[in-house]
Amino acid sequence: MSDLRITEAFLYMDYLRMSECIQIPFAVCRIGIYTCFRALCCKGPPPARPEYDLVCIGLTGSGKTSLLSKLCSESPENVVSTTGFSIKAVPFQNAILNVKELGGADNIRKYWSRYYQGSQGVIFVLDSASSEDDLETARNELHSALQHPQLCTLPFLILANHQDKPAARSVQEIKKYFELEPLARGKRWILQPCSLEDTDVLKESFSQLINLLEEKDHEAMRM
Repeated sequence: MSDLRITEAFLYMDYLRMSECIQIPFAVCRIGIYTCFRALCCKGPPPARPEYDLVCIGLTGSGKTSLLSKLCSESPENVVSTTGFSIKAVPFQNAILNVKELGGADNIRKYWSRYYQGSQGVIFVLDSASSEDDLETARNELHSALQHPQLCTLPFLILANHQDKPAARSVQEIKKYFELEPLARGKRWILQPCSLEDTDVLKESFSQLINLLEEKDHEAMRM
């Protein structure tokens, strides 16, 4: 074989080696781009958030409507006190709460129990700065709800609202006055102070309620 042909053969082999060196990085790049494309564009829909049906009760003026509207980012100017009942879907990162709010007037409270069916949890809102008479009425209504056959096994979130008012009673005072320790022993319940101005505390209260709802769900699945 002539020297020219030998040289050509070596040059061709060098060309093949160079081609392989170039093709390998390009192949790696193509694989990386394809992987990123699948991660960004071909990801399935996020898992559906669980939904829970709750009933929200409390006397007129306790602030039920305002608190729920705040959680839904609604303008406070459009808040109108509930006279019958209303339903709001309150979204959270890990759940959606379908809250049925019942009016708290004297002539409506006697019909509350008609709307309890199907509830998975209870929100009770009280005015911690109310008069002694209203606080006594709120205590009687909460005791009635805690012992009602359709609610007694459900998680309760008790919100001591209007903590920003000078006459507001502390959580310890409310717990003692409402006799929550003996009455709610063995039940799932949370007592939280709150006000319309402190959204973070309000959201944290509802997050704790969602945890109780999830625990109840897990217990039901194990049975």
